[in-house]
Amino acid sequence: MKRLVIFDLDGTLLNTIADLAESTNYALRCCGFPEHGVEEYLYFVGNGITKLFERALPEVSRSADNISRMRTFFLEYYTEHNTDCSRPYEGIDRLLSVLSAHGVKLAVASNKYQAGTEKLIAHFFSSVPFVAILGQREGVPVKPAPDIVYEILECAGVEKGDALYVGDSDVDMCTARAAGVESVGVTWGFRGRDELNRAGACHLVDSPDEILPLCGIEPGV
Repeated sequence: MKRLVIFDLDGTLLNTIADLAESTNYALRCCGFPEHGVEEYLYFVGNGITKLFERALPEVSRSADNISRMRTFFLEYYTEHNTDCSRPYEGIDRLLSVLSAHGVKLAVASNKYQAGTEKLIAHFFSSVPFVAILGQREGVPVKPAPDIVYEILECAGVEKGDALYVGDSDVDMCTARAAGVESVGVTWGFRGRDELNRAGACHLVDSPDEILPLCGIEPGV
């Protein structure tokens, strides 16, 4: 039985793409740049907000100054509106409840900035006893660097072999591999089965309940 499950946030626990798209488009409008459709943002996100802004800006305008301006407007808007359309994926609340009831420790490892990560978890999962809620922080390399996973393992007091890492993108699968942790790719997120397969996911699941047997828990229990 696994003792710890580490979850990515965006595209894994929560469908946040509409709020991310609207907030980035707001920043683009404020800076005088063209906007993008929501579907395009599925491939812009996953590597932190700096990379999101780089991808959203026109190639010739990807300067440090423009990224800084984007950040100011984005944070202003997203801090106020990041729960407008975002919702947990179907079955996530039950999954977290069952894992917790069986004594499995839970944690979040996100490339979203720390304050945004904490706000979303507090809003949607306030009753879940996460042992760690970690996002992008100054001085800590973003995923796929394994640092965030190492930090969670130490905090939880769990060895690599007793943990699962669950995510929806190649970034997540590469993070798990770099950390030496068994990976689970979820097909309901932002990227999909083909990308997860190419990234070397140890397991693919189509619904949250399918994660339970990987932790030694029978579905329906």
